[in-house]
Amino acid sequence: MRVLHIGKFYPPAAGGIETFTAMLARAQAAAGDAVAVLAHAERRSWRTRQRADGTIAVHEVARWGQLAYAPLSPGFPWQLARAIASHRPDVLHIHVPNTSAFAALLVPAARRLPWIVHWHADIPLDSASRALRLAYPFYRPWEQALLRRADAIIATSSAYRDASHALADWRAKTTIVPLALDDAPAVPPGETLWPPGKRRLLAVGRLSHYKGFEVLLDSVAQLPDTSLLLIGSGERERALRTRIAELGLQSRVRMTGHVDDDTLRGAYAAAEIFCLPSLDRAEAFGMVLLEAMRAGLPCVASAIVGSGVGEVVAAGTTGLLTPPGDADALAAALDRLSNDEELCRRFGTAGRERWQNDYRPAAVSAATRQVYAQALAHRAAADRSG
Repeated sequence: MRVLHIGKFYPPAAGGIETFTAMLARAQAAAGDAVAVLAHAERRSWRTRQRADGTIAVHEVARWGQLAYAPLSPGFPWQLARAIASHRPDVLHIHVPNTSAFAALLVPAARRLPWIVHWHADIPLDSASRALRLAYPFYRPWEQALLRRADAIIATSSAYRDASHALADWRAKTTIVPLALDDAPAVPPGETLWPPGKRRLLAVGRLSHYKGFEVLLDSVAQLPDTSLLLIGSGERERALRTRIAELGLQSRVRMTGHVDDDTLRGAYAAAEIFCLPSLDRAEAFGMVLLEAMRAGLPCVASAIVGSGVGEVVAAGTTGLLTPPGDADALAAALDRLSNDEELCRRFGTAGRERWQNDYRPAAVSAATRQVYAQALAHRAAADRSG
Protein backbone atom coordinates (compact mmCIF):
# COMPACT_ATOMS: atom_id res chain seq x y z
CA MET A 1 0.00 0.00 0.00
CA ARG A 2 1.22 3.48 -0.86
CA VAL A 3 -0.15 6.14 1.51
CA LEU A 4 0.14 9.93 1.45
CA HIS A 5 -0.82 11.65 4.70
CA ILE A 6 -1.85 15.30 4.52
CA GLY A 7 -1.38 17.06 7.85
CA LYS A 8 -1.02 20.48 9.36
CA PHE A 9 2.40 19.88 10.94
CA TYR A 10 4.67 16.92 11.65
CA PRO A 11 7.00 16.21 14.59
CA PRO A 12 9.13 17.57 16.05
CA ALA A 13 6.24 20.04 15.98
CA ALA A 14 4.31 19.51 19.21
CA GLY A 15 0.65 18.49 19.34
CA GLY A 16 -1.60 15.49 19.73
CA ILE A 17 -2.58 15.29 16.05
CA GLU A 18 1.05 15.60 15.00
CA THR A 19 2.15 12.91 17.46
CA PHE A 20 -0.55 10.54 16.25
CA THR A 21 0.11 11.17 12.55
CA ALA A 22 3.77 10.28 13.04
CA MET A 23 2.89 7.21 15.10
CA LEU A 24 0.49 5.91 12.44
CA ALA A 25 2.89 6.69 9.57
CA ARG A 26 5.72 4.87 11.35
CA ALA A 27 3.52 1.86 12.13
CA GLN A 28 2.47 1.69 8.48
CA ALA A 29 6.06 1.98 7.28
CA ALA A 30 7.12 -0.76 9.70
CA ALA A 31 4.41 -2.98 8.20
CA GLY A 32 5.93 -2.52 4.74
CA ASP A 33 3.82 0.31 3.35
CA ALA A 34 5.37 3.13 1.32
CA VAL A 35 4.44 6.23 3.33
CA ALA A 36 4.85 9.95 2.70
CA VAL A 37 3.61 13.00 4.61
CA LEU A 38 2.76 16.44 3.26
CA ALA A 39 2.59 19.11 5.99
CA HIS A 40 3.63 22.70 6.69
CA ALA A 41 6.97 23.90 7.90
CA GLU A 42 6.79 24.34 11.66
CA ARG A 43 8.50 27.72 11.51
CA ARG A 44 7.85 30.51 9.04
CA SER A 45 9.65 29.65 5.85
CA TRP A 46 9.82 30.77 2.21
CA ARG A 47 11.07 27.43 0.91
CA THR A 48 9.63 23.92 0.80
CA ARG A 49 12.00 21.22 1.95
CA GLN A 50 12.03 17.44 2.10
CA ARG A 51 13.45 15.24 4.81
CA ALA A 52 13.20 11.63 5.93
CA ASP A 53 11.73 10.13 9.09
CA GLY A 54 13.15 6.65 8.71
CA THR A 55 11.66 5.43 5.43
CA ILE A 56 8.91 8.07 5.54
CA ALA A 57 9.31 10.94 3.07
CA VAL A 58 8.27 14.17 4.81
CA HIS A 59 7.48 17.16 2.56
CA GLU A 60 7.37 20.39 4.59
CA VAL A 61 5.66 23.11 2.56
CA ALA A 62 6.72 26.72 2.89
CA ARG A 63 4.54 28.65 5.32
CA TRP A 64 4.52 32.44 5.23
CA GLY A 65 2.74 32.83 8.52
CA GLN A 66 -0.60 32.06 10.10
CA LEU A 67 -4.01 33.76 10.18
CA ALA A 68 -5.99 32.75 13.26
CA TYR A 69 -5.20 29.01 13.22
CA ALA A 70 -4.88 28.73 9.43
CA PRO A 71 -1.39 28.37 7.91
CA LEU A 72 -0.70 30.80 5.07
CA SER A 73 0.75 28.47 2.46
CA PRO A 74 -0.29 29.45 -1.09
CA GLY A 75 2.00 26.83 -2.61
CA PHE A 76 0.29 23.92 -0.87
CA PRO A 77 -1.91 22.84 -3.85
CA TRP A 78 1.11 22.78 -6.16
CA GLN A 79 3.15 20.81 -3.61
CA LEU A 80 0.26 18.36 -3.19
CA ALA A 81 0.25 17.73 -6.94
CA ARG A 82 4.04 17.22 -6.86
CA ALA A 83 3.82 14.83 -3.92
CA ILE A 84 1.17 12.76 -5.69
CA ALA A 85 3.26 12.63 -8.85
CA SER A 86 6.41 11.56 -7.02
CA HIS A 87 4.88 9.19 -4.46
CA ARG A 88 2.02 7.71 -6.56
CA PRO A 89 -0.22 6.96 -3.55
CA ASP A 90 -3.05 4.47 -3.56
CA VAL A 91 -4.91 6.57 -0.99
CA LEU A 92 -4.88 10.07 0.52
CA HIS A 93 -5.19 10.16 4.31
CA ILE A 94 -6.31 13.71 5.14
CA HIS A 95 -6.03 14.90 8.76
CA VAL A 96 -8.31 17.80 9.71
CA PRO A 97 -8.84 20.51 10.88
CA ASN A 98 -6.41 22.00 8.37
CA THR A 99 -7.43 24.63 5.84
CA SER A 100 -4.66 23.58 3.45
CA ALA A 101 -6.29 20.15 3.18
CA PHE A 102 -8.96 21.81 1.04
CA ALA A 103 -6.33 21.83 -1.72
CA ALA A 104 -7.37 18.22 -2.40
CA LEU A 105 -10.65 19.61 -3.77
CA LEU A 106 -8.75 21.69 -6.31
CA VAL A 107 -6.02 19.33 -7.52
CA PRO A 108 -7.17 16.98 -10.33
CA ALA A 109 -4.65 14.27 -9.37
CA ALA A 110 -5.99 14.28 -5.82
CA ARG A 111 -9.61 13.99 -6.94
CA ARG A 112 -8.77 10.80 -8.81
CA LEU A 113 -7.68 9.06 -5.59
CA PRO A 114 -9.68 7.57 -2.70
CA TRP A 115 -9.80 9.88 0.34
CA ILE A 116 -9.89 9.01 4.01
CA VAL A 117 -10.70 12.10 6.07
CA HIS A 118 -9.43 11.71 9.64
CA TRP A 119 -11.72 13.92 11.73
CA HIS A 120 -9.67 14.89 14.77
CA ALA A 121 -11.84 17.79 15.93
CA ASP A 122 -14.65 20.17 15.00
CA ILE A 123 -14.05 23.89 14.71
CA PRO A 124 -15.29 24.93 18.20
CA LEU A 125 -18.11 27.44 17.72
CA ASP A 126 -18.02 28.30 21.43
CA SER A 127 -14.32 29.13 21.21
CA ALA A 128 -12.99 32.15 23.06
CA SER A 129 -11.41 33.19 19.75
CA ARG A 130 -13.69 35.71 18.02
CA ALA A 131 -11.67 35.33 14.80
CA LEU A 132 -12.37 31.60 14.77
CA ARG A 133 -16.11 32.11 15.24
CA LEU A 134 -16.28 34.75 12.52
CA ALA A 135 -14.24 32.64 10.08
CA TYR A 136 -16.27 29.45 10.41
CA PRO A 137 -19.12 30.42 8.00
CA PHE A 138 -16.46 30.75 5.28
CA TYR A 139 -14.75 27.52 6.36
CA ARG A 140 -17.85 25.35 6.59
CA PRO A 141 -18.66 25.02 2.83
CA TRP A 142 -15.12 23.76 2.21
CA GLU A 143 -15.32 21.45 5.22
CA GLN A 144 -18.58 19.95 4.02
CA ALA A 145 -17.28 19.59 0.47
CA LEU A 146 -14.30 17.65 1.83
CA LEU A 147 -16.58 15.35 3.83
CA ARG A 148 -18.97 14.90 0.92
CA ARG A 149 -16.12 13.87 -1.36
CA ALA A 150 -14.49 11.53 1.20
CA ASP A 151 -14.74 7.81 0.52
CA ALA A 152 -14.49 7.18 4.26
CA ILE A 153 -14.25 9.23 7.45
CA ILE A 154 -12.50 8.28 10.67
CA ALA A 155 -13.59 9.76 14.00
CA THR A 156 -11.66 9.14 17.20
CA SER A 157 -14.61 8.32 19.47
CA SER A 158 -18.30 7.55 19.17
CA ALA A 159 -19.11 10.36 21.61
CA TYR A 160 -17.38 12.91 19.41
CA ARG A 161 -18.95 11.60 16.20
CA ASP A 162 -22.44 11.66 17.66
CA ALA A 163 -22.10 15.20 19.03
CA SER A 164 -20.51 16.68 15.91
CA HIS A 165 -22.77 18.96 13.86
CA ALA A 166 -20.24 18.87 11.02
CA LEU A 167 -20.43 15.07 10.79
CA ALA A 168 -24.21 14.87 11.17
CA ASP A 169 -24.87 14.15 7.49
CA TRP A 170 -21.94 11.76 7.12
CA ARG A 171 -22.24 9.32 10.01
CA ALA A 172 -23.06 6.41 7.70
CA LYS A 173 -19.54 6.51 6.27
CA THR A 174 -17.80 7.33 9.56
CA THR A 175 -15.79 4.62 11.33
CA ILE A 176 -14.50 4.90 14.90
CA VAL A 177 -10.78 4.34 15.28
CA PRO A 178 -9.22 5.68 18.50
CA LEU A 179 -5.88 7.39 18.68
CA ALA A 180 -2.90 5.36 19.82
CA LEU A 181 0.51 5.74 21.42
CA ASP A 182 3.56 3.55 21.03
CA ASP A 183 6.19 2.56 23.58
CA ALA A 184 8.73 5.10 24.76
CA PRO A 185 12.32 4.66 25.92
CA ALA A 186 12.74 4.64 29.67
CA VAL A 187 14.31 7.77 31.15
CA PRO A 188 15.21 8.70 34.74
CA PRO A 189 12.37 10.40 36.64
CA GLY A 190 12.70 14.17 36.47
CA GLU A 191 11.86 14.84 40.09
CA THR A 192 13.96 18.01 40.17
CA LEU A 193 11.58 19.62 37.69
CA TRP A 194 8.99 20.19 40.41
CA PRO A 195 8.90 22.93 42.99
CA PRO A 196 8.70 21.68 46.60
CA GLY A 197 5.51 19.90 47.59
CA LYS A 198 4.17 16.70 49.08
CA ARG A 199 2.35 15.58 45.89
CA ARG A 200 3.66 16.00 42.35
CA LEU A 201 0.86 16.98 39.93
CA LEU A 202 1.52 17.17 36.19
CA ALA A 203 -0.38 18.93 33.40
CA VAL A 204 0.73 19.03 29.75
CA GLY A 205 -0.73 20.87 26.79
CA ARG A 206 -0.88 23.97 24.69
CA LEU A 207 -1.54 27.03 26.82
CA SER A 208 -4.89 27.82 25.22
CA HIS A 209 -8.12 28.95 26.85
CA TYR A 210 -9.97 25.69 26.24
CA LYS A 211 -7.35 23.69 28.18
CA GLY A 212 -8.73 25.11 31.44
CA PHE A 213 -5.39 25.67 33.14
CA GLU A 214 -6.73 28.75 34.96
CA VAL A 215 -9.27 26.43 36.60
CA LEU A 216 -6.47 24.06 37.56
CA LEU A 217 -4.55 26.90 39.22
CA ASP A 218 -7.64 27.83 41.23
CA SER A 219 -7.84 24.19 42.35
CA VAL A 220 -4.17 23.97 43.31
CA ALA A 221 -4.63 27.08 45.44
CA GLN A 222 -6.93 24.95 47.62
CA LEU A 223 -4.35 22.15 47.99
CA PRO A 224 -1.38 23.41 50.04
CA ASP A 225 0.53 20.10 49.84
CA THR A 226 0.39 19.89 46.03
CA SER A 227 3.01 21.19 43.60
CA LEU A 228 2.17 21.58 39.92
CA LEU A 229 4.42 21.23 36.90
CA LEU A 230 2.77 22.75 33.81
CA ILE A 231 4.47 21.86 30.52
CA GLY A 232 3.57 23.63 27.29
CA SER A 233 3.60 26.95 25.49
CA GLY A 234 0.92 29.10 23.93
CA GLU A 235 -1.00 32.32 23.87
CA ARG A 236 -2.22 32.12 27.50
CA GLU A 237 1.25 31.99 29.04
CA ARG A 238 1.30 35.59 30.26
CA ALA A 239 -2.25 35.36 31.67
CA LEU A 240 -1.39 32.13 33.50
CA ARG A 241 1.75 33.62 35.02
CA THR A 242 -0.30 36.58 36.18
CA ARG A 243 -2.86 34.24 37.76
CA ILE A 244 -0.10 32.30 39.53
CA ALA A 245 1.12 35.55 41.09
CA GLU A 246 -2.41 36.64 42.06
CA LEU A 247 -2.97 33.32 43.84
CA GLY A 248 0.45 33.39 45.52
CA LEU A 249 1.46 30.08 43.93
CA GLN A 250 4.95 31.02 42.76
CA SER A 251 6.55 28.55 45.20
CA ARG A 252 4.31 25.61 44.20
CA VAL A 253 3.75 25.99 40.46
CA ARG A 254 6.38 25.85 37.75
CA MET A 255 5.76 26.54 34.06
CA THR A 256 8.45 25.13 31.79
CA GLY A 257 7.33 26.10 28.30
CA HIS A 258 8.00 23.55 25.56
CA VAL A 259 10.45 20.78 26.54
CA ASP A 260 12.24 18.03 24.63
CA ASP A 261 10.97 14.45 24.54
CA ASP A 262 13.35 13.11 27.19
CA THR A 263 12.43 15.88 29.63
CA LEU A 264 8.74 15.24 28.99
CA ARG A 265 9.09 11.51 29.58
CA GLY A 266 11.08 12.23 32.74
CA ALA A 267 8.22 14.42 33.98
CA TYR A 268 5.69 11.65 33.41
CA ALA A 269 8.00 9.18 35.18
CA ALA A 270 8.28 11.39 38.24
CA ALA A 271 4.67 12.61 38.47
CA GLU A 272 2.16 11.11 40.88
CA ILE A 273 -1.10 12.44 39.40
CA PHE A 274 -1.96 13.75 35.93
CA CYS A 275 -4.66 16.34 35.21
CA LEU A 276 -6.37 17.46 31.98
CA PRO A 277 -8.85 20.20 33.03
CA SER A 278 -10.15 21.10 29.54
CA LEU A 279 -13.35 23.11 29.21
CA ASP A 280 -15.09 22.08 25.99
CA ARG A 281 -15.17 19.85 22.89
CA ALA A 282 -12.09 21.52 21.46
CA GLU A 283 -10.53 18.75 23.55
CA ALA A 284 -11.68 15.97 21.27
CA PHE A 285 -9.67 13.06 22.69
CA GLY A 286 -6.73 13.99 24.89
CA MET A 287 -3.55 12.40 23.53
CA VAL A 288 -1.75 13.43 26.72
CA LEU A 289 -4.07 11.09 28.64
CA LEU A 290 -2.55 8.16 26.75
CA GLU A 291 0.92 9.44 27.66
CA ALA A 292 -0.12 9.55 31.31
CA MET A 293 -1.71 6.09 31.17
CA ARG A 294 1.42 4.69 29.52
CA ALA A 295 3.39 6.08 32.47
CA GLY A 296 1.02 4.40 34.93
CA LEU A 297 -0.44 7.64 36.30
CA PRO A 298 -3.94 8.10 37.68
CA CYS A 299 -5.80 10.73 35.65
CA VAL A 300 -8.20 13.48 36.61
CA ALA A 301 -9.98 14.98 33.60
CA SER A 302 -13.09 16.91 32.63
CA ALA A 303 -16.35 15.12 31.87
CA ILE A 304 -16.91 17.00 28.61
CA VAL A 305 -20.18 16.12 26.92
CA GLY A 306 -19.58 14.99 23.36
CA SER A 307 -15.82 14.49 23.78
CA GLY A 308 -13.76 11.33 23.69
CA VAL A 309 -12.09 12.24 27.01
CA GLY A 310 -14.80 10.35 28.90
CA GLU A 311 -14.11 7.25 26.81
CA VAL A 312 -10.34 7.41 27.34
CA VAL A 313 -10.54 7.90 31.11
CA ALA A 314 -12.72 5.14 32.55
CA ALA A 315 -14.21 6.95 35.55
CA GLY A 316 -13.67 5.02 38.77
CA THR A 317 -11.31 2.58 37.02
CA THR A 318 -8.39 4.55 35.59
CA GLY A 319 -9.15 7.97 37.04
CA LEU A 320 -11.76 10.53 38.01
CA LEU A 321 -13.91 12.88 35.91
CA THR A 322 -15.14 16.27 37.11
CA PRO A 323 -17.47 18.91 35.62
CA PRO A 324 -15.61 21.25 33.24
CA GLY A 325 -14.74 24.60 34.77
CA ASP A 326 -15.58 23.55 38.36
CA ALA A 327 -12.46 24.38 40.39
CA ASP A 328 -13.95 23.10 43.66
CA ALA A 329 -14.88 19.71 42.19
CA LEU A 330 -11.47 19.44 40.57
CA ALA A 331 -9.75 20.29 43.86
CA ALA A 332 -11.83 17.64 45.64
CA ALA A 333 -10.87 14.96 43.09
CA LEU A 334 -7.17 15.88 43.28
CA ASP A 335 -7.33 15.92 47.07
CA ARG A 336 -8.94 12.48 47.10
CA LEU A 337 -6.11 11.00 45.05
CA SER A 338 -3.45 12.89 47.00
CA ASN A 339 -4.64 11.24 50.21
CA ASP A 340 -5.17 7.72 48.89
CA GLU A 341 -1.96 6.10 47.61
CA GLU A 342 -3.68 2.74 47.08
CA LEU A 343 -6.33 4.33 44.84
CA CYS A 344 -3.59 6.09 42.87
CA ARG A 345 -1.75 2.81 42.42
CA ARG A 346 -4.90 0.98 41.34
CA PHE A 347 -5.94 3.67 38.86
CA GLY A 348 -2.40 3.90 37.47
CA THR A 349 -2.08 0.15 36.98
CA ALA A 350 -5.51 -0.08 35.33
CA GLY A 351 -4.68 2.88 33.08
CA ARG A 352 -1.46 1.31 31.85
CA GLU A 353 -3.26 -1.96 31.14
CA ARG A 354 -5.96 -0.06 29.26
CA TRP A 355 -3.33 1.67 27.11
CA GLN A 356 -1.65 -1.66 26.40
CA ASN A 357 -4.92 -3.36 25.46
CA ASP A 358 -6.82 -0.64 23.60
CA TYR A 359 -4.52 2.16 22.43
CA ARG A 360 -1.47 0.58 20.82
CA PRO A 361 -0.31 1.32 17.26
CA ALA A 362 -0.68 -2.22 15.88
CA ALA A 363 -4.41 -2.42 16.55
CA VAL A 364 -5.08 1.12 15.33
CA SER A 365 -2.98 0.61 12.20
CA ALA A 366 -4.88 -2.61 11.43
CA ALA A 367 -8.23 -0.86 11.88
CA THR A 368 -7.07 1.97 9.62
CA ARG A 369 -6.03 -0.54 6.95
CA GLN A 370 -9.58 -1.95 7.01
CA VAL A 371 -10.90 1.55 6.36
CA TYR A 372 -8.49 1.88 3.43
CA ALA A 373 -9.70 -1.43 2.00
CA GLN A 374 -13.32 -0.34 2.24
CA ALA A 375 -12.52 3.00 0.58
CA LEU A 376 -10.66 1.31 -2.26
CA ALA A 377 -13.54 -1.10 -2.78
CA HIS A 378 -16.01 1.80 -2.73
CA ARG A 379 -13.96 3.70 -5.29
CA ALA A 380 -13.62 0.64 -7.54
CA ALA A 381 -17.38 0.05 -7.43
CA ALA A 382 -18.05 3.70 -8.24
CA ASP A 383 -15.64 3.57 -11.19
CA ARG A 384 -17.34 0.45 -12.55
CA SER A 385 -20.81 1.96 -12.26
CA GLY A 386 -19.62 5.25 -13.76
